[in-house]
Amino acid sequence: MLRRLISTDDDVAGLVLRITLGAVMWPHGAQKLVGWFGGGGFNSTLTAFQDHMGIPAAVTILVIISEFFGSIGLITGTITRFCAFGTLCVMIGAIFMVHLPNGFFMNWSGQQSGEGFEFHLLAVAMAAALMIKGGGRWSVDAWLADRF
Repeated sequence: MLRRLISTDDDVAGLVLRITLGAVMWPHGAQKLVGWFGGGGFNSTLTAFQDHMGIPAAVTILVIISEFFGSIGLITGTITRFCAFGTLCVMIGAIFMVHLPNGFFMNWSGQQSGEGFEFHLLAVAMAAALMIKGGGRWSVDAWLADRF
């Protein structure tokens, strides 16, 4: 089972996908966990998710772990499939809990009441591709797979 989880091809596509997805998701996790980049931090995120969206604390903690630590896992290529699955779940949740009523498009012109789900759909596709292919070249997964 571990071998299947960390197996990967030595390709550049996995490298590009995981570093890009991890680099895009990590600041969102940093906002939620430590309050960087204008975020509220851990306690504020717990309160906001519960009070405004009715999301239980345990689920909020999983979101924070996925966005912050899972992104680091993606960037380094450590248990890439697992980290990508976390990102996929977070993004599907964001689509259905927040962004679907705002339509497809991001709010580029400021005319909508909120952001659409096009960004989230791209993240879902990237995460799905990483779940299928693995972390690719220069990943910890590839290094571990060679050792075992």
